[in-house]
Amino acid sequence: MLAKVSHQNFVVVHDPEGPPELEGGVGLEGAVVAIGNFDGVHRGHKAVIARAKALAGRLGRPAAALTFEPHPADFFAGRSVVFRLTPERAKALALARLGLDGMIVLTFDAGLAGLSAERFVADILVARLGVSGVVIGYDFHFGKARQGSPAFLVEAGRAHGFVVEVVEKVTHDDAGDLMKFNSTATREALEKGDVAAGRRLLGHPYFIVGDVIHGAELGRSLGFPTANILPDPSCRLRHGIYAVRLSVDGRAYDGVANYGRRPTFDNGAALLETFVFDFSGDLYGKTIEVDFVGWIRGEQKFASAEALVAEIRKDVERARVLLAATAT
Repeated sequence: MLAKVSHQNFVVVHDPEGPPELEGGVGLEGAVVAIGNFDGVHRGHKAVIARAKALAGRLGRPAAALTFEPHPADFFAGRSVVFRLTPERAKALALARLGLDGMIVLTFDAGLAGLSAERFVADILVARLGVSGVVIGYDFHFGKARQGSPAFLVEAGRAHGFVVEVVEKVTHDDAGDLMKFNSTATREALEKGDVAAGRRLLGHPYFIVGDVIHGAELGRSLGFPTANILPDPSCRLRHGIYAVRLSVDGRAYDGVANYGRRPTFDNGAALLETFVFDFSGDLYGKTIEVDFVGWIRGEQKFASAEALVAEIRKDVERARVLLAATAT
């Protein structure tokens, strides 16, 4: 199945049975694929993606990411255990922005988990995808019991006629040291509400993307109408108030967002509610992206709606100051 994200001609392909093709244009047949979970699409991942693009350029082939859903750790645990920095939809947007042609998503199930390294190469990479090249990180392992090592894949590539490049541990990039920059450190920062640290670790703002849904319209009744989206259930971002930038229909707006359970009113399911500055219009049903710029305060229960409104006014001013300081 093919799907498009709103970024040029980037395509998402799920469980293709043969080399992916597109009607009326070049597809992903013969692609160079970067393989990994790529959760967060962080600074370390970008080195692997850049190498795949460079190899694809030399070979005259498209470049794509080959990734897996659900996250393998969730599959083996039988439940959601990983705070997903970039669920599939967000991952596609982040990868598209790096200039790839597409993302190939394989369903991680018992069949895939039980596939030997040899069969993964022969059945997936060669027969189903027809890859011309593969790029992996130095610590990438695959196949049943993680028996497939980088060295194994290099030899398998020689045997099957595709190029394999292994990216060694990246210790620095243009922004500095990378030794402590990984998905685990990023999750820990976001669980504390430190979205500024999250941005440094990722190399881009932490963001949530989703479709605007109808809520209880509590914000509207208070004079601060919000655009509401349901984050991925795995999200463990600290509940609180954030300065944000919201993107919709190719335009960006400043705003202030509450991520949490609205303890003053219902203490319900976690929701991301964004009050968009200087905007008038209907966002219901639209896909929006909310980039987290700065932490303002923790979510709290107020004695009255009036007390909450007074604090929201302060939140708006704090957000404007934070956003002005980070304007580009």
